[in-house]
Amino acid sequence: MLKNDNFYKNILENLYDGVYFVDRNRKILYWNKGAERITSFNSSEVVGKSCSDNILNHVDDSGNQLCTSGCPLSDTMSNMIPRNVEVYLHHKHGHRVPVSVRTTPILDLNGKAIGAVEIFSDNTPKVILAQKIKELEKMAMLDALTGLANRRYVEINIQTRLDESQRYGWSFGVLLLDLDHFKKINDIYGHTIGDRALKVVSKTLLNNARVSDLVGRWGGEEFIAITPNINEEQLYLIANKLRVLVEQSDFSSDSGVVHVTVSIGATLVQPKDTAETLLERADKLLYYSKANGRNRVSINQW
Repeated sequence: MLKNDNFYKNILENLYDGVYFVDRNRKILYWNKGAERITSFNSSEVVGKSCSDNILNHVDDSGNQLCTSGCPLSDTMSNMIPRNVEVYLHHKHGHRVPVSVRTTPILDLNGKAIGAVEIFSDNTPKVILAQKIKELEKMAMLDALTGLANRRYVEINIQTRLDESQRYGWSFGVLLLDLDHFKKINDIYGHTIGDRALKVVSKTLLNNARVSDLVGRWGGEEFIAITPNINEEQLYLIANKLRVLVEQSDFSSDSGVVHVTVSIGATLVQPKDTAETLLERADKLLYYSKANGRNRVSINQW
């Protein structure tokens, strides 16, 4: 299927997007440099394997495993129709990366599908994130371990949002997130793996929050997201999407695969809120999530 043509291969290797080819059985035949850049998997790790082996473990924003059901490549080969979908792939380092996927069938001379090509683009808003990080570094308001905004900066942002809400009536939400069973992760795998779990969760949250949202480390294994211009339904959808994507983020250690989940308390600002009442309400909702099975979102006006 894939001819050894250096001219076309050089073009593919220099594309910024990820590109890979599969045969009819979804065995990966080619993996370009763009795919390596986005996923950190090099070609030797994936070529010859089947995409159904869940190397990239594509999921949608509801957490549905697309490699076993609803695979864009498989559907394209079955009905001969190109597809464009938004999915979340599993990065080699464990976190989730939002990507735009385009699949096209590869046909033989008789018009029969003998494989497919997938082109995927990283949807992480890197330029804006880089600007935010640079700004925080200048202000010494970046958490050293996770690269997120630190508690001091988040507190300043909350007060700014409260002032805007009281003056202009602008709504915003707060998500308070806690890594479930973090002490158990540290006890079983050690603090180095515990730190890695914090980094994986941080990267997943940062990659998949909205550009306008602020994601920070609140302390220990707690994270926080400030979400401006939002209603309750939208707040729940964002919170649950982040919960699902963290649940689908895992990574390998010498002692086995480490799985992580988060519990979330979500609340909208109220007219008479102070920073203390707003955060207290989010904390109560977070506690409710943890007391009722963990790995869930609790949202309420309380």
